[in-house]
Amino acid sequence: MAPPARHLQQGSAAEALAARYLENQGLLPLARNFRCRFGELDLVMTHRKVLVVVEVRSRRHTTVATPGATVNRAKQRRIIGATRFFLLRFRQFAAWPVRFDVVEIIGELAEPEIRWCRAAFSVDDVATR
Repeated sequence: MAPPARHLQQGSAAEALAARYLENQGLLPLARNFRCRFGELDLVMTHRKVLVVVEVRSRRHTTVATPGATVNRAKQRRIIGATRFFLLRFRQFAAWPVRFDVVEIIGELAEPEIRWCRAAFSVDDVATR
């Protein structure tokens, strides 16, 4: 079996880095790479009775766009759909408020710049656009 493509390895390493960073900020991990027919959730965490869905984006260079700028409306809709599925599957979180965050990993993973954008988008943002 061939090893995973380099961009997949980079993505997995960036997700692990983001998870550690957020855990150091006090968030608790629930799931990583939760997949369903609507899409994938990179990280699902909790923070003070809030369900935090985190999209992790990594780029070595930001000359064209920042990593967070790549989380467009279509991607937001997929994340929201996957979150709804997650909440149906794990009903114990159904009444919790949900926040959608984006973590940007910029540069080489050995010495990255990490940017955490809390509440990067909401269900209302996507519905009204």
